[in-house]
Amino acid sequence: MGTPNLAGPLAGLRVLDLTRALSGPFATMVLGDLGADVIKVEDIWHGDDTRRWGPPFQGDDAAYFLSVNRNKRGLSVNMKAPAGQEIVRRLAADSDILVENFRPGTAARLGVGYAELARGNPGLIYASISGYGQTGPSADLPGYDAVAQAVSGMMSVTGEPDGEPVRSGTSSADVGAGMWALIGILAALHARETSGKGQLVDVSLLDGQLAWLTYVAGKYFATGVTPGRHGSAHESLAPYQVFATADAPLMVAVGSDGLWRRFTAATGLDELADDPRYATNPDRVGNRDTLIPLVTEALAAKGCAEWTDLLNAAGVPAGPVNTVPAALEQPQVAARQMVVEIEHPVAGTVKMLGSPLKLSAQPASIRRPPPVLGEHTDEILAEAGYTAVQVTELREAGVIR
Repeated sequence: MGTPNLAGPLAGLRVLDLTRALSGPFATMVLGDLGADVIKVEDIWHGDDTRRWGPPFQGDDAAYFLSVNRNKRGLSVNMKAPAGQEIVRRLAADSDILVENFRPGTAARLGVGYAELARGNPGLIYASISGYGQTGPSADLPGYDAVAQAVSGMMSVTGEPDGEPVRSGTSSADVGAGMWALIGILAALHARETSGKGQLVDVSLLDGQLAWLTYVAGKYFATGVTPGRHGSAHESLAPYQVFATADAPLMVAVGSDGLWRRFTAATGLDELADDPRYATNPDRVGNRDTLIPLVTEALAAKGCAEWTDLLNAAGVPAGPVNTVPAALEQPQVAARQMVVEIEHPVAGTVKMLGSPLKLSAQPASIRRPPPVLGEHTDEILAEAGYTAVQVTELREAGVIR
């Protein structure tokens, strides 16, 4: 079942969601988890592309779509028709937040760009997520997650040293852009409390990935040396990587000299604690080629679970490299309600990830399953002032579904 139906910190806010795929729907889902009323606008033919991004499917929709579209009401409208554009403009006039991830210029051509909508609703916070942003020489280029990971340099530092650059196992550019959009939206909401005015939040997949380079870019700025790939290891810390054990891989994170001493004591490598080659982290990084074989030999003596317990008991961060099923089945995950179930009108009981936002007074909640295409069209249009006769006429004209 979903989490309790409580009023979240964003209750009372309306979000008009014109997004599809992953970055935008992820952002609007989080707004919904936090209590906002999210209206997901989709076309009348197939809806969000991700409804068909399968297998696997649950009911009529792909698991991909179901994973990022809970806590939303569904409106299906033909935005190519003038009457459909008018529906969106009317809804925007009564919304606090609008999120779109069209290619730059598309929303304006449809009559729902920021400049036009802000004239009718000066308090509107309008978030645009795109591949390269609304400005600059690349603004018009199409952008997808994998391309953003590549163009940003993120792929070049991901993978084994002697292997090919690889894409992150999840869509980090998309999810990252969604998170940056959320930060911008919440900042704009705070600013509106003082100014009474909304603003445009312009987020790109490329900018978001560049920002995530953090210390990798910092090292390049400092040295002029092109960063490379280090697999699971950390360029600036050692030992800080995955090691083979007697039965399964183990991630070890020795991030300080104090942890180094705890690590050597727990692993029986006491003779290395005061070895001048490894006394400080810079020493260990500089002598990685001799250190890592010694650590590898020591950790091969016991299994992953035993080392995890021993190292954690010593205060050293370490843990197994879990598969996704193993990760989701951890008691800690259950205790934190990070796997939940909700009833869907077509798919039945659907499992999904819970919210990582744990607010003490106004927690996030999962109140609605992802909508069936056009599920709430009549309800939403009635709230917007359309009569039953008008709704029927719009449906017969092919404007709504």
